[in-house]
Amino acid sequence: MLVEYSKQVINDQVPSCQKHKWACQRFLNDLEKENTKDFPYIFDNDKAMRFFRFMKKFKHTKGILAGEYKDPAPIELFIFGNIYGWYHNETGYRRFRKGYWQVGRKNAKSQDLSIVGLYETAGLKVNASEVYIGATKSDQAKIVWNEANMIYPKSDFANKFETKYGKIIHPKSNSFMKALSKEDQKTGDGLNPQCGIIDEYHAHKTSEVYDILVSGMGARRQPLLMTITTAGFEISNPCYRVEYKYISQILNPNNPVNNEEYFVMVNELDKNEDGELVDDIKDESSWIKANPILASYDEGINYLKSELKTALDVPEKMKNFLTKNMNVWVNAKDNGYMNLGKWKSCGNKEIPDLSDATVFLGLDLSTKLDLTSVGFVFLLPSGEIVVKSHSFLPEDRLEEKLKTDKIEYDLWVKQGWITLTDGSTIDYRYITDYIIEQEKKSEWSINEICFDPYQATQFAQELADYGYEMVEIRQGVKTLSEPTKDFRAQVYTKNVIHDNNPVLTWAIGNAVTRQDHNENIQLDKDKSVQRIDPIAAVVNGYVRAMVNEPPKKSVYEERGIRTL
Repeated sequence: MLVEYSKQVINDQVPSCQKHKWACQRFLNDLEKENTKDFPYIFDNDKAMRFFRFMKKFKHTKGILAGEYKDPAPIELFIFGNIYGWYHNETGYRRFRKGYWQVGRKNAKSQDLSIVGLYETAGLKVNASEVYIGATKSDQAKIVWNEANMIYPKSDFANKFETKYGKIIHPKSNSFMKALSKEDQKTGDGLNPQCGIIDEYHAHKTSEVYDILVSGMGARRQPLLMTITTAGFEISNPCYRVEYKYISQILNPNNPVNNEEYFVMVNELDKNEDGELVDDIKDESSWIKANPILASYDEGINYLKSELKTALDVPEKMKNFLTKNMNVWVNAKDNGYMNLGKWKSCGNKEIPDLSDATVFLGLDLSTKLDLTSVGFVFLLPSGEIVVKSHSFLPEDRLEEKLKTDKIEYDLWVKQGWITLTDGSTIDYRYITDYIIEQEKKSEWSINEICFDPYQATQFAQELADYGYEMVEIRQGVKTLSEPTKDFRAQVYTKNVIHDNNPVLTWAIGNAVTRQDHNENIQLDKDKSVQRIDPIAAVVNGYVRAMVNEPPKKSVYEERGIRTL
């Protein structure tokens, strides 16, 4: 069943995106090496079918199939056949502890999640099973819970469950299924999930709910965290920034990243390396890539036609059509500064020799309690621009920032992208030492250090005492608009090269702009939800790199500081 389907997908008999094909090839590869020394897993078709026998006892509650028993579609057979069919050859416990399915809306996500939740509550015969549904808001979490509460009374298991106090209970095993409340999400105290279900993860601004569910699973022998989502347009959220990138690496056969306990399926339209769509959204034959269930019947096709017409007639609705119906990540944040796909494509090149480059360094000191960044802008003889970045964070503030920002600062510290400074405030001596060390170690010669004068005049004087040429960058559209626009244009024409610094990429994804009546722009720290200091530092450096000529003399020059 799964073998034949996988071959049909790979051979283009079933229209599928690249990641879908990779998932099917992964399954076939795993079958070839099952039950070996390096791959201690076996595929048990009987165990997979046990789940589907359970699924078929439920009836559709909505749409053209309302009242009919569930008959799993091929994509559902493949996904849940994998999740419930693979087991460890010695322990007998399930292989996949996590599952991720990204697919267009109205492809039975809520119904499938509800059945998974009921199966994990009662079907596995685990005593005192706890199943929790997590979402950004309690109302969103209740969508799956309400679906489960609606389908079980009309199923062949109607007498096996009961609903009390906001829980769907299986009395025989003392198990239950419930939606996480706001109180549950605050601490997660007392949660011991057998199964965690995350619906529409793209909408989560932090990984808080995800982390609460994972952290509570430690005492379970074979827990399952199941995430189902569509794409979104908040690409600084953890679903895209962390999870989507990670699962893409797992699927990619050319990438060394591997996780044998994580099942992944993505149904989307295809993009090229630059993040541009290669599938025509007007081509109905491509819709099934993102809608393997919805686009398989006439009513579903007609629904998508209607949604496309609306999006073409009203351009403001196009981002919703792309994300919700075509399952395409769109960097469409209101006033978002840059397309991250285009930025990512500039990180595919090898960093060239920088010894002959002209170097401008930008500073953004932020506050002494927060992230502070330096940005190096290198002008190469070829005309290309290389960008590097580094950030600093007070060590005593790290744990607090991890909790409040829900950002993986600790990982970035380990990877060397962030330096922790002693104490609870930024010690600027670390920044000075870093700049001097980088210049000596890399044999660079920094032409100018460009800085935001806010809270930085004294530090700038200290750097000037070391012999650096300091240039004050006034923070207004008159100074920043053209450099901010031109740097983006250089990225879009692939004239920029960077080293895939995740902190800088995260900051670019956070950045939004403000615009005046003359269409002048600058980065807007007030409207950016997360930190943008790394890209602000780069832009400060680029102000001088763009013109690469001495500014007019001023009174500051006498003390080694010039101003724009």
